[in-house]
Amino acid sequence: MDEKMFCFQCEQAANGCACVGNAGVCGKSAETADAQDALTGALIGFAELLVELGQPIQPPQALLLLEGLFTTITNVNFDPETVRQLTEKVWEAKNAAFATACPAPAPVGDYDMKQLWQEPDEDIRSLKSTVLFGLRGMAAYTYHARVLGYTDGEIDTFFCTALSTLAHEQDKEKLFQLVQETGLMAYRVMELLDKANTTTFGDPEPVEVPLTIQKGPFIVISGHDLYDMKCLLEQTAGKGISIYTHSEMLPAHGYPELKQKYPHLKGNFGTAWQNQQREFEDIPAPILFTTNCIMPLRPSYADRVFTTSVVSYPGIVHIGESRDFSPVIAKALELGGYEKDTLVPGMNGGSTVATGFARDAVLHHAGEIVEAVKAGKIRHFFLVGGCDGTRPSRRYYTEFAKLTPPDTVLLTLACGKFRLNDLPLGTVPGTGLPRILDVGQCNDAYSAIQIALALADAFGCSVNELPLSIILCWFEQKAVCVLLALLALGIRGIRLGPTLPAFLSPGVAAALQQKYDLKPITTPEADLAACLGSHAAD
Repeated sequence: MDEKMFCFQCEQAANGCACVGNAGVCGKSAETADAQDALTGALIGFAELLVELGQPIQPPQALLLLEGLFTTITNVNFDPETVRQLTEKVWEAKNAAFATACPAPAPVGDYDMKQLWQEPDEDIRSLKSTVLFGLRGMAAYTYHARVLGYTDGEIDTFFCTALSTLAHEQDKEKLFQLVQETGLMAYRVMELLDKANTTTFGDPEPVEVPLTIQKGPFIVISGHDLYDMKCLLEQTAGKGISIYTHSEMLPAHGYPELKQKYPHLKGNFGTAWQNQQREFEDIPAPILFTTNCIMPLRPSYADRVFTTSVVSYPGIVHIGESRDFSPVIAKALELGGYEKDTLVPGMNGGSTVATGFARDAVLHHAGEIVEAVKAGKIRHFFLVGGCDGTRPSRRYYTEFAKLTPPDTVLLTLACGKFRLNDLPLGTVPGTGLPRILDVGQCNDAYSAIQIALALADAFGCSVNELPLSIILCWFEQKAVCVLLALLALGIRGIRLGPTLPAFLSPGVAAALQQKYDLKPITTPEADLAACLGSHAAD
């Protein structure tokens, strides 16, 4: 393979296969891709050494593994220099662990990622890639929990053992088992993050979020990290600056410890991540990226972008571990914001969106929901959400939502929610229950699972027997993590789109379809008919 880069970890992989030229479709350069491969190889070598030492992984070592894996997620880091600096930190930590070992183990080198990308057995390559990409998504969620003070030693150990296994395991059955174990651990990771978020910020509550930006200075904060959100809100309190969420930060409005404590958290700006280059074009305010997804910056707004945490982009001011957002605050005051209130409508023209329908809020009405189903007022539930993206085929999710009958409920989450969360679908007739319930971020798939488990318990059946259909859109590695968790829990019949991942070989895809009835989306009309037909008697 003589190409300058090889990357097939996200849904936009060139020609549905892989990005192999000078740059990826995401805008990542071949130099950055090579640096990320070197970092991943260093992480695998580090994990191998830690496993060989047989000692409990130390918190700084665990954090370094998380930061390294998180850095390699799509649309997180476009700066090869910062990636190389992180690789050097991994080497330093590896050398320190080796130096203190007694007796000294055999030296362990970095893993050469070309061994994986050029693996002649396509099923082995597929299984290892699935595990690696799932680990990257898990690392993001574990990192978010960790900065809030929540850790789990068994999760830390799993990262080590799973990464180490990728270097040497060639048995397909054992790799299939590792995929299953990764899914189960992904569920545990999301449970840990849910605990961290709800303990720190309270259980989310339903709230109507305006899409109108009030006149005056403001800051737009994008990403997933609620710790960064809290730090920004604390530092802007009383300064006459309004804060607006963007994309996956929208669910922050539902957390009472954020929304009620900080009245200058005003609303949401824009829609999903892939529209940022257009929506940020003339914005008179700074944008703070806390996680993915940052896209290649246009000169028209690059001087207003700031990054923090593991996000990095060449030439952009980065806010380090101090989380001192003074430069962002100064830029907001300098730019001054809009001169009058300005509506930035949703993807379907809406002026408000609702969020905060996590498990606590929904299950508070579980009795009413069960009675509504028994009375025939609610026929079916759909979980429609996941990662959004650039392909026009993603209009499928909007059209599907529009076609759903009035006696059905749509649960949604992640940035895929923007395809439908401002649709005027109203309430289920005779119930007052909103037809669209935004559960939260992508990691809040855990919350959606808890809702499904509670309903299954109430009806005395399994989740697979509920009048529930799951229609997911995927884009990057956190979506892989969520999908693996759902499959590991035995949830069948998931429809996935807009395409199946390129890293799934035909053999692995067939195995997943046979075991879990995983299937690609077709058309909104056909899929809706199939979903409702399976419960026509309910």
